[in-house]
This record gives sequence, structure tokens and C-alpha cells, in this order.
Amino acid sequence: MKESKKIIIAIDGFSSTGKSTIAKELANKLGYLYVDTGAMYRAVTLFAMKNGYVDAVNIEEQALTENLNQIDLQFKYNKKLKFSEIYLNDINVEKEIRTIEVSKLVSQVSTISSVRKKLVEQQQKMGIDKGLVMDGRDIGTVVFPDAELKLFMTASPEKRASRRYKELLDRGHEITYDEILQNVQQRDFIDSTRKDSPLMRADDAIEFDNSDMGLKEQFERIYSISMQRLTTA
Repeated sequence: MKESKKIIIAIDGFSSTGKSTIAKELANKLGYLYVDTGAMYRAVTLFAMKNGYVDAVNIEEQALTENLNQIDLQFKYNKKLKFSEIYLNDINVEKEIRTIEVSKLVSQVSTISSVRKKLVEQQQKMGIDKGLVMDGRDIGTVVFPDAELKLFMTASPEKRASRRYKELLDRGHEITYDEILQNVQQRDFIDSTRKDSPLMRADDAIEFDNSDMGLKEQFERIYSISMQRLTTA
């Protein structure tokens, strides 16, 4: 693909809508860099948990803010898996950040302005040369408001909870569907109502409801949209 044709593809949406799965596959197909910004916020949350800055009741926002300079986040490409995994201070935490414990706290940590500022700055640097697929909550509205293609993925809370429940069961976690559904609904509320960069669809984003779609159909549709946008970029 010619350098002049490279674009930024921003994929936003609610939790457990399959943003990361689609974004990874799309990036591989296009030969683009893939960045999972949700993993970045999860890694900061994991750091906060391990250092006692956050628990089920409180967040020590000042302590976390003062120690953000101790956090080094990197994405390293895994040839076997064909996508980049996140490293926190040179340790692969890809699996550790996907636990329900992190899921319960990540939305609260994501509301902290100092955390968002630090990560948004890093994310914007990753898009300097374009050729990027990035997914998250505020990519098309805050990180890359001028992205050539913006998608906003959504699905019913029940569908998303079912997908997340199956994913965690497959990984060996002991969890109930009701607990997952409650977590999904809580994250929706926090993400959509936070003061700093709330989850919302950009005016020029294409809304994509995948409640009743399989992964293959989703990817084929989104890939087609992407190729159409590339021809007009």
C-alpha cells in the first residue's frame, strides 16, 4: 500500500463490543499498526492496584498522579499471535489486565484527568506517520478528531455481557453472568458520564451495531468500508 494512501482508523464504542478483535484483524489485513488504548488504561489500573492506589472503594488520585512517571507502556509485536501485546515496565501484562478485577476498576481510573492526558499524548505520537488502527473510547473525538475513518461500535448490554462471560470462562475464570452484566452496565454509565472525554459517538463516525453479527460478517463489512475510504483519502 502506498505511503500516501495510509490513513488513521479510529474505532470507538462500548465495552465488550469486539472493538479490539476487529481492530487487530483489520490492522493485520491492511499492514497497519494496531493500538489497543483500552489495554493502556488497564495497564495503568493494574499498576495502581499493585501499588495500593486503588481498591473497590477508593482511588488515591494524587498518589497515582505523582507516580505516573514510573509507568512505562510499550506494545511489542507477537509474531505467533500476530498482534502487539502490552508491556508494563518491561513485563508482559496482556493476560493480567484482562481479569474481572481490573475490569471493575478501569473505568474509575480512566476518569482521572492526569491519566488521560498522559495516555492521549502517547497515543497521538503513535499516529504521526498514520497507517494506524486504534480502538478505545475517545479516539475519534479527542485523540484523533481528524481521523479519516471513524467507527462507533455498539451492541445491547446483554449481548456484550454474554460475549465477555464466554471469554472469561474460556480463560478459566470463575465468574457469573450476572456479575459480568452488572460490570458492563456500570462501565457504560461511568464511561458515558465522566467529565473528561466521555464516551460518545463523533458526529462523523459510522455507527456499527453488531448485536446480531458474527465476527466474519463484522470484519467483511468494516474492511469494505475501510477500502472505500482509502480510495477517497
